[in-house]
Amino acid sequence: MVDVLTPEQRKFNMRRIKGQDTRLELMVRRELHARGFRFRLHRKDLPGSPDLVFPKYRVCLFVNGCFWHGHDCNKFKLPTTRREFWENKITGNRERDRRVIALLNEENWRVLTVWECAIRGAERLPMEDVIHNCITFMQFETSRLASEIRSNPQAQ
Repeated sequence: MVDVLTPEQRKFNMRRIKGQDTRLELMVRRELHARGFRFRLHRKDLPGSPDLVFPKYRVCLFVNGCFWHGHDCNKFKLPTTRREFWENKITGNRERDRRVIALLNEENWRVLTVWECAIRGAERLPMEDVIHNCITFMQFETSRLASEIRSNPQAQ
């Protein structure tokens, strides 16, 4: 399938995509802050510069877009144009994510990933459940080094 946008239009659109302070990240931040949780944003001294860092709980939280991180859900579909480029890009992102989680775990940080599909789309979870799962991981699941919050596959 041919791209419907000119190369200039595509470049303009791609440059507008943000890597931090995304709408999804802001939603999670707002809800956790309202419940009294305090955090640091995008700490550059930690591997991967996590979206939210909770020093009190030694937890790093990433809010990942399903497309950019190649999540195995209905929100990810590999583009048909420039397929080789996108396969390399998504594969590289996945490998980097695994490496970052391993490095954080080595430094005694626990890692929680909240996926876009858990917050947005037909199979999303109620926001209350997403936040509850975040809080549970931080406060009670101290033995787990990494976890994720993803969409509800039973939803229709």
